[in-house]
Amino acid sequence: MGRNPVVGRQGPAHHAAVIPAEAEAKRLTVKQRRSGIGHSESMNRTLKSLGLRHYQQVIEIDNTATSRGMLFKVRHLVDVTPVKGS
Repeated sequence: MGRNPVVGRQGPAHHAAVIPAEAEAKRLTVKQRRSGIGHSESMNRTLKSLGLRHYQQVIEIDNTATSRGMLFKVRHLVDVTPVKGS
């Protein structure tokens, strides 16, 4: 019998990131807060294409439809905040 994947992944620390619309912010700060290990290869490729190479790395990207689509795919692995003054 396999382990229950929900155990240990509950509470506010494990919720998905909210990705703001383009009208709300021109640039986004993205921090990888969970590893891609154990996730599908397409999620690992998405993290790499965003520019995230390791845990707790912080990047700043433009808020475009393409980047929002990639962030939506890995929203449970990252934290997304709008950049101040953009």
